[in-house]
Amino acid sequence: MPAHHAKYRPSHPVPIPDRTWPDRHIEQAPRWASVDLRDGNQALRAPMNVAQKQQLWALLVDIGLKEIEVGFPSASQPDYDFVRWLIEARQIPEDVTIQVLVQARQDLIERTFAALDGVHRAIVHVYNSTSPVQRDWVFGADRERIKAIAVQGAEWVRDEAAKYPGTDWTFQYSPESFSQTEPDYAVEVCNAVVEVWQPTPERPCILNLPATVESASPNIFADQVEWFCRQIERRDSLIVSLHTHNDRGGAAAAAELGLLAGADRIEGTLLGNGERTGNCDLVTLAMNLYSQGIDPRLDLSNPDRIIETLEACTGIACHPRHPWIGELVYTAFSGSHQDAINKSLKHQHAEHNRALPWQVAYLPIDPQDLGRSYEAVVRVNSQSGKGGIAFVLERDHGLQLPRWAQLELAPVVQHASEEQGGIIDSASIRALFEAQFIRDQAPHRLGGYRISRNGHDQIEATIVTAGSDAEAVDEQQERVRIRGEGDGVIAAFADAWSQAFAQTIDVRDYREHAIGAGTDAEAAAYVQLAIDGQPVAGAAIDRDTVSASLKAVLSALNRSAGMAKNAKMQQVA
Repeated sequence: MPAHHAKYRPSHPVPIPDRTWPDRHIEQAPRWASVDLRDGNQALRAPMNVAQKQQLWALLVDIGLKEIEVGFPSASQPDYDFVRWLIEARQIPEDVTIQVLVQARQDLIERTFAALDGVHRAIVHVYNSTSPVQRDWVFGADRERIKAIAVQGAEWVRDEAAKYPGTDWTFQYSPESFSQTEPDYAVEVCNAVVEVWQPTPERPCILNLPATVESASPNIFADQVEWFCRQIERRDSLIVSLHTHNDRGGAAAAAELGLLAGADRIEGTLLGNGERTGNCDLVTLAMNLYSQGIDPRLDLSNPDRIIETLEACTGIACHPRHPWIGELVYTAFSGSHQDAINKSLKHQHAEHNRALPWQVAYLPIDPQDLGRSYEAVVRVNSQSGKGGIAFVLERDHGLQLPRWAQLELAPVVQHASEEQGGIIDSASIRALFEAQFIRDQAPHRLGGYRISRNGHDQIEATIVTAGSDAEAVDEQQERVRIRGEGDGVIAAFADAWSQAFAQTIDVRDYREHAIGAGTDAEAAAYVQLAIDGQPVAGAAIDRDTVSASLKAVLSALNRSAGMAKNAKMQQVA
């Protein structure tokens, strides 16, 4: 891109050297206001119809939003019809307040109040643009004329509301493009509007400060908000609201810093849907607070419903990496990440740690809080390592592989994943494990055994050998009875094998554990042998612990025999 140093200018800093917001902490959730049904709607290629608005309305109410901007009833018939449906069909819960938007024009304000006839409580949101570019290039009006438009609009709203005394009205004003308006002028215009409405601490009005186009970094926006809150008159009778956009990718950050700077209320949309790059994402900001131990006062425990509803109503897909609730947000493919998550979860879920705050590597919150299972946390692809494979086998199949088994299995799984061109599922990993390690049937299998103890463990076992088919008919099988002794059953079996087949066997490592519980429990056994000095591993699963251990040794012996046979064939070739 060519450098246009004279084409673009940096944002002007706000003269506030004694700013206080960097030292503040958010301690409670703000007042939330959804603008999904207006700002999010008017940004769509095909605006939502009434049925889609009804579906989205139900979601917004169910997750706990108490202030919902439902449309621009003076601008379109579908918006007008939707507002009438809400009122006439009694769809507005007692604790929910609807909000409507209108320009500072008398005819539009009159139609807006007509649309709201019969509502028990409502916010009427009037606005006009105040930035220099809007004043000079769009309207060709000076500062006094623009302020007069705002004051006139406020008067029309006040006077029209008086015609509907049965409704509890709240007035809201936005100096549109606040973030690009001179701070002193934004305060001047808002003070003039407030003078018309005469709010009190008991009946406050709302001043909404939009970053209609995000044109500066979030810290500058926070300075603007703090300066405004310091300078505006009747602050105790005002609710300062923020409406940030995401042109620079900082809508949620700007809103969060704006709360530190003194704002009381946040307008935004679920998943950030809105004009251009969207509004502040209420889900992201609420989850930001939740992750810091602050109750967001919204029920976000079913993100899949939020995603499905938004996609159905807007036609816009949710990115799989969307903050907090995207499909892959809590999924790790990297081996080192998987290993860290696995170890952290074990510590977190240990009995003596359960009362401790959540602290799991790479998982800022517990995925289960958002209805996400641990099954999706670690998934294996060609980039995953032994840690992820071990995690999946233990999580889904109860198999706790020793490190040496993990190291041997990892390249096998990686190769299979590369051949498939993507993620490999849990069942396939289990099948690869069994194919790699469980070889207790051919060429040798365990026909039976008897154990006794006389100072040492003594074993008498029958080994059935049948070329390459251990299940062949009896005539093709050879049965060998072997005897040995040692410190433990495995040592005794190794001694018996060495005597019968003249192979030197050294047991380097042995592990066993139970899979499941009760009558369905099984035993898994893993052994690493040195056979004539060469390391080889085996594994077995059996209802009986001793049988599992002996079959694991036999599996390693069979694998060793297969490796020797393959090596010999390669030499001949």
